[in-house]
Amino acid sequence: MNIKRFLSGIILFPVVALLIIFGNKYVVDIAIAVVAILSIHEFYKAFHTSGKANPIDWIGYVAAASLSIIHVLPANSILKTIGLLLALAILVLFAHVIATHGKTNIQDIAITFFGIFYIVIFIMFISIIRENLENGRILIWFVFFSAWGTDIFAYLIGKYFGKHHFTEISPNKTIEGCVAGTIGAVLMVVIYALVCNLVFHTQFNYIIVAVIGLLLSLVSQIGDLAASSVKRYNGIKDFSHLIPGHGGMLDRIDSILFIAPFAYFLLSIL
Repeated sequence: MNIKRFLSGIILFPVVALLIIFGNKYVVDIAIAVVAILSIHEFYKAFHTSGKANPIDWIGYVAAASLSIIHVLPANSILKTIGLLLALAILVLFAHVIATHGKTNIQDIAITFFGIFYIVIFIMFISIIRENLENGRILIWFVFFSAWGTDIFAYLIGKYFGKHHFTEISPNKTIEGCVAGTIGAVLMVVIYALVCNLVFHTQFNYIIVAVIGLLLSLVSQIGDLAASSVKRYNGIKDFSHLIPGHGGMLDRIDSILFIAPFAYFLLSIL
């Protein structure tokens, strides 16, 4: 096992747990904004370094930083704010094209906008789930356990028992690892639901929880492969070396990013 990966996980888990459990909504929003800024920086840097595009960094940073004040807004206007943020991003991007007399091309603003949508909008749902859904501070852990369960089981089983290659996008992915990751995620969320029912007296339906875990695990794996496709396109192995054994911030949260918006709608069922 990768010792650096293991130690980083041991350190990061209590930090995330303490923040999610004890942090107020403003502290969590600021933390999410910091994660978004680091992630969008890594995303844009991949394109700058490869020379495939020149994203307009500052627009992405401003969009990511705006997450720090999301809950200053009334709760019932959060989703409307998403639409406004996207419209403003498009407006500012084309204004930039005009201001630079066409030196910034359509590909550059397309990559810039994609980074905002992919990272800023998706990660925003972590905060929305936690603060806007009933029992959100309990429900948010379904997101993390789905992602972590998938990653941990897929990594361990794929590394030691994987025999059948899955896709050229990620050469280390195996069919055995993918299946194990889904099973692991379902087990983790069902166990978590059981603990919640016993400790917090919730009434989670285990069948619904298992189905949600299954769906989120599949989404998680697509999210992981999506990030891999970006890295492969830009000819890099990791987005950065920020987290030993894991790569960059975006390498660490790629699955959670994809899960968050789908989890918001699925968890509304619970």
